[in-house]
Amino acid sequence: MRDDDRLLNLPDLEFGSGVVGVCDICGTRQAVVVLTKERYKLCVLDFLNKTWIKTDKKPGVPAPLYRSDRVWFETRTVASGKAQAVVLTPTKVAKHPVVLLAPDVYGITTTLLDAAIRFARDGYEVLIPDTVKTEGVGAGHHLALRSGVQLRGGVSLESKKVAGLVRLYADALDYLRGREMVDPGKAAVFGTSYGGSLALGLAAQDTRLAAVALAYPMPVKPADLAKLVTVPLLFVGGSEDRAARKARTQFEDAATAAKGQFQFVEVPGARHDFLSRDVASYNVGLAEAAWTEIQAFLKRILTPPPPKPPAIPPKPATVGAPPAAPARPATPPAASPPSPSSPAAPTAPSPSA
Repeated sequence: MRDDDRLLNLPDLEFGSGVVGVCDICGTRQAVVVLTKERYKLCVLDFLNKTWIKTDKKPGVPAPLYRSDRVWFETRTVASGKAQAVVLTPTKVAKHPVVLLAPDVYGITTTLLDAAIRFARDGYEVLIPDTVKTEGVGAGHHLALRSGVQLRGGVSLESKKVAGLVRLYADALDYLRGREMVDPGKAAVFGTSYGGSLALGLAAQDTRLAAVALAYPMPVKPADLAKLVTVPLLFVGGSEDRAARKARTQFEDAATAAKGQFQFVEVPGARHDFLSRDVASYNVGLAEAAWTEIQAFLKRILTPPPPKPPAIPPKPATVGAPPAAPARPATPPAASPPSPSSPAAPTAPSPSA
């Protein structure tokens, strides 16, 4: 272990290097692991979240909200037939909706890691393909993504290398749908920047998705690719992000022909990559506002509230005593003959007497 104070002075620091420093999530100084080239540091308890294997916990300690493992899924895009990924599984015994995070060639970045933890806490089974450790994925894919934007006006989904990444994510989504304790009918895909463009390419092909959430994706080619999306889509971008504004124009033009409903959220003052904790433009207030929109969108689509039972019709209100029954019409009594014992009525004398 090397001390965190020397972290920035270690140019040879690689993915997975161990240091002694402050965890970026829990804030405790302990043994942490550098996850990516952005020097994001997490301890085992916060990322792998394996507190359930600890033996020093007292009985009755609640289980963690999620646990994490490294897995391998089958894919035809690599020679070995398998690729690595990190999966976060909620510990609640229930059928979980699934969310695939689509990285670019940088692999598990701070933004995707932040998203994975948030989504897992919300009860979703989350999978992040580890492109850094995937054989055959490297500088050529990075060049294909960037050159498409700079030279062709957008990430070319027709490029062989870009299409290979989309197929890799499609295989990862198939693996995620086949895991135990998941609901394959409630699947979503999320991506940012170049990963958002790759997520769009996957959503245009997969008709079984339930939702698509993208944060400041790059423009794509063909420009009308979004019209193939048949499910609700959320587009989150910053007002100071020129690339995202160009991508939004593509989405708005395609929305009229798309079968799915598109929702656009603009974060005032935000630049590109404003969700990344590693860049100077990161603003916790803007980032949290965007995460709130993204999580609310996925919750509305993937975990809607159960339908309410039909309401019992209310009884008519009564004021005071209940109304009396209507009276029957009275009938005059029949005339009865005089009684024999009754004296005879006097009669007037006759005028002729």
